Amino acid sequence: MLIAVLAGFAASVVLIVAIGAQNAFVLRQGLRREHVVPVVLTCAISDALLISAGIAGLGTVVARHPAAVTAIRWCGAAFLVGYALLAAKRALRPAALSPTGTTPATLRATLLTCLALTYLNPHVYLDTVLLLGSLAQQYADRWLFGVGAAAASATWFVALGLGARKLAPVLNRPVAWRILDCLIAAVMAGLAVALLSRP
Repeated sequence: MLIAVLAGFAASVVLIVAIGAQNAFVLRQGLRREHVVPVVLTCAISDALLISAGIAGLGTVVARHPAAVTAIRWCGAAFLVGYALLAAKRALRPAALSPTGTTPATLRATLLTCLALTYLNPHVYLDTVLLLGSLAQQYADRWLFGVGAAAASATWFVALGLGARKLAPVLNRPVAWRILDCLIAAVMAGLAVALLSRP
């Protein structure tokens, strides 16, 4: 049981820890101390819902069509490899994350922006619904995998939003993102191999 939780936690961490629109938005909100808690809660709850949908939906597909396992495995592995290559490319050309730019001042406008960055981003469906959902199917306790994945997401957004001011000096240095993207590329490639090597 603990293995499934830890696997879900690790898989979720490597997927969400990257410079992206959603993370950049949460970081900027944290740096400005503007509606941080509602934004963090929105991101964490959204990820938990999407992860649950992925696990439930793909579980049904697998149960009804066992042949779909092969397709899911290959699609998931291809996505992981692509993600690893993108992370490696970012590591070769790192960039600092700047909190500049305008952010809506009202809570309503801020949450609408947060929801748009979450649900209108195709990568969130690939990450949480397809990829984490397909990885969860490899475990007998797939819902515990989902608990670990959701916990990792919540932990990351809390750390990013509430710890933004302390992280700013580090995240503004390109070398920090180079190291982080190198680690992400290695883990993604490893997950792809593990996914394809399962019977």
